Amino acid sequence: MTAASAASKPQSAERAENRLWLREQLNPYFFIAMKDEPEALGLLTRELGTLRHNRRLILADREKALILAIVNQPGTLYDTLRHIHEREISYAMIAHSDDPIPGLDQNLEIQRFEFDRRGNEEILAGKDGETPIGIRRTVAAALRKYYPDFDMADFDRLLRILWLNNANYVRISPPRRVAQALRLYQEGNRRGGLYLDVEEMEKSGTSHESRVFFAVGNPPQKDFLLQIMEVFNRLGLGVNRAYCLTISNGVHPYFLGTFYVRRRDGGVLARGSEAFSRLEGELSNTQLLATRSHAYREFVTTGLMSGEDATLTNAFIAFCHSNLAHNQPDRFGLDDVRDAFLAHPEIALQLAGLFRARFDPAVEERDADHEKILADTRREVTEYNSGHRYLDEVRRTIFRCCLAFITHTLKTNFFVREKQALAFRLDPAYLAELGTDFTADLPPAMPFRITFFYSRYGFGYHIGFSDIARGGWRTVICRTADDLVTNANTLFRENFVLAHTQHLKNKDIYEGGSKLVTLLDASDLMREREREREVETWRLYKLQFGITGAFLDIFTTENGVAKHPAVVDYYREDEPIELGPDENMHDTMIETIAAMSKRRGYMLGIGIMSSKKVGINHKEYGVTSTGVVKFAEITMKELGIDIRKDPFTLKLTGGPNGDVAGNALRILLKRSPKVNIALILDGTAAVCDPAGADHGELGRILLKQDLDGFDPAALHSGGFMLFRTGSRREGLRELFRRVEKTDRGLVEEWISLDEFSKEYGELVFTVPADLFIPAGGRPETIDKDNWERFFLADGTPSARAIVEGANSFITPAARIELQKRGISIMRDASANKCGVISSSYEIIANLLFSEKEFLEHKERYVADVLQILEKRAGDEARLILRRRREQPGLLCTEISDSLSTEINANYARLFRFFQGRPGLALQPIFRRAVLAHLPRIIADEPRFRRRLARLPQKYLSAILAAEIGSSMVYKGDREAEFEDLIRLHLTRNFPSA
Repeated sequence: MTAASAASKPQSAERAENRLWLREQLNPYFFIAMKDEPEALGLLTRELGTLRHNRRLILADREKALILAIVNQPGTLYDTLRHIHEREISYAMIAHSDDPIPGLDQNLEIQRFEFDRRGNEEILAGKDGETPIGIRRTVAAALRKYYPDFDMADFDRLLRILWLNNANYVRISPPRRVAQALRLYQEGNRRGGLYLDVEEMEKSGTSHESRVFFAVGNPPQKDFLLQIMEVFNRLGLGVNRAYCLTISNGVHPYFLGTFYVRRRDGGVLARGSEAFSRLEGELSNTQLLATRSHAYREFVTTGLMSGEDATLTNAFIAFCHSNLAHNQPDRFGLDDVRDAFLAHPEIALQLAGLFRARFDPAVEERDADHEKILADTRREVTEYNSGHRYLDEVRRTIFRCCLAFITHTLKTNFFVREKQALAFRLDPAYLAELGTDFTADLPPAMPFRITFFYSRYGFGYHIGFSDIARGGWRTVICRTADDLVTNANTLFRENFVLAHTQHLKNKDIYEGGSKLVTLLDASDLMREREREREVETWRLYKLQFGITGAFLDIFTTENGVAKHPAVVDYYREDEPIELGPDENMHDTMIETIAAMSKRRGYMLGIGIMSSKKVGINHKEYGVTSTGVVKFAEITMKELGIDIRKDPFTLKLTGGPNGDVAGNALRILLKRSPKVNIALILDGTAAVCDPAGADHGELGRILLKQDLDGFDPAALHSGGFMLFRTGSRREGLRELFRRVEKTDRGLVEEWISLDEFSKEYGELVFTVPADLFIPAGGRPETIDKDNWERFFLADGTPSARAIVEGANSFITPAARIELQKRGISIMRDASANKCGVISSSYEIIANLLFSEKEFLEHKERYVADVLQILEKRAGDEARLILRRRREQPGLLCTEISDSLSTEINANYARLFRFFQGRPGLALQPIFRRAVLAHLPRIIADEPRFRRRLARLPQKYLSAILAAEIGSSMVYKGDREAEFEDLIRLHLTRNFPSA
């Protein structure tokens, strides 16, 4: 025998032994799942023995695949996941041997990862989308056998999505494995994107092994699998095998995970057990708790807190920071508030315990337990003393704010399992408890309700000033850490001011004012520039979807009480809250929110969200701009300019593709052929043209493109464009494009960020015009510190009149100063009120028409609404100007506020009156007032007119209060009415002899 043959025999024998050991130790499915990787299996068989000397063996390492054989020790999977956390996993498989590796005390762990996620575009395009007939047939049979509850009507669609995402997985997997993935996907969809279940494995020699199913729609983009594994480990659950897919449904990713686990204490992980309940809570909580948060790193991974308590602590931090910092940002910055909780986890846990005692539905003696813990917590906060006087006072204030938060919360969804955001409905009286030190910068009015929302990716508030309330949902996207802190500092005040302004604006309708403002944290996405916007959109949808679900958890009621059994409700009344689209609310989410509301049984159904398909799309019909332009027309007429006939100059913020600005331009280009549009400025570009932006070029991009789509060739001589988009870098400098039209043609140059910012920021102030319409831009652009820049070098204003199409573009203090210097200002609460009026009539349509009827009569209904909008805007504009002529010392904005105050006071008194006398609403004289408020189609068509009795009593009372309360101001003659009141009093109390 040669030396070579002698050496080969032991090697072949070792391979045979390895092969036998692997077959005995690994689940048979492992070899099925790995049959597409024969080289990796061959390498494992050949080199298994090397693990006696090395911690890991790389079986495959390619651009889109990584397969490792590892000596299983605590933290091995975490190490790998941390190493690859920047890569997007499309498939993960984890497998363990039953016994230790020969020659070692540790078991074998196989980790397989694929990095081949399909994009939404690929799924929507659907190339190679036909699953082979044979596979389709066997998977369908497996579904019918093992999962008879599966809805086969959706089988082909779901199988096609799975095939388009990972054809290889479908091809090599047993039919039952594919059936499990499809069922998991369907159940996730049925339950709103979050599904968890467990089933004990069939008796096959594996003691107490359970199969855990976990599906998540639009999961966290980073470290999600790592976070899941951390939960299993923390709860004493060993993961023997795992198979995880991340696919795209054409809108966002979807996580489908199957985990084979054993309890380390030997017990059974059964549905309904305490162990499964803990797992359910912690896995659901992965949707709320960010792995990069301080609370996760310092409390959860160290074992100080459960994941759920860490999430609650993060919510405490966000609430206290945003409630305290808007007035004192230097004293109660984010770091200050966060450090108070991080430095004292025992107080954070005490506060969490108090919260649980108040709202845990499983607590039987809730009141007694809560009172005892409340007394203990108050004492601990009051006596808090670390020996650092200033710091102690700051932290006591923070903890007292948290106490006020807990004790004034009236209901929450914290104990709802299937949640993706938290909601806390508060009694606004907590503001008085905070004291004037923290409310002095807010309008002097008490809201009707405040609701706080918290999500993994952001937080925010809904603030409403009446029982029936309506107002838009604005999401502010924070793309840097500085953006996040700055916006969080001012969030509460901005939200409060917007809601209060909305309340003033809503004076003509039956709903009071409200606003929902949320912050989206996208500050960690900058490193992923190639896909930043796509991931940002997924995150935006996750935030909005989760908050909608949380909203419905607490506001969907039955007989006035929160319907969900996990919601302890101390308020116990129906709350009709109407939302509307605002900044960063896409059509996809508008439709989704409406459908969720209807499916969950919220009292308003699809009426929760305006501007749907079954609604009046604001941008399509230009409803807000209808009122803005009407105000502009009447205001300019007062200044001696007929905008329909006379030439005049205009400057405008907001782009041609925006709802308000775009439609204002559309109406003006049609109505005012002689308008000279000297300036348009939006978030993408600025067009400044002294001779007026070309009407034809504007018409080409109107309501289709942002301003950076304007062709510079259409500029007149002396005109120029600044482009915020399309910047470029030269070394460390970021440069922006500037194009000017000269007598020689177009001249292009690239200017620095400082040069761009200075010129771009000055345009609003320095470009002269007869009329300025701020129809876009950030709130408080013109404030007490910069209003003087609005005047030119000779002291004349850069615009004679301002009609506010955007909310809070000018601060109240700046408005006063500008008007004192001769500028006519029509404030937002008056000028842009028509958008919310239109939305109000959508709710009426939803209550009185079927979807089919509305779509059939939509154009007639919308025409009626537009007529109402013109009238409402005209009535107020003319009344403001008439009162100013009568009392020249009054400012237009003061008159606007006083009108709103008068009408809202009338409304409040009348609403209480009609609520106390429900039988009045349908009596003939009052019924006429109801019909006068509604679109003419309802009064003109007997079948619709008869449906008034369908309206909820609260709505009938509110409609009457709105119509009578506003008409008393718009149409009333105060002297004549006072005389009538005196005559009636005398008739009643001094009868004739």
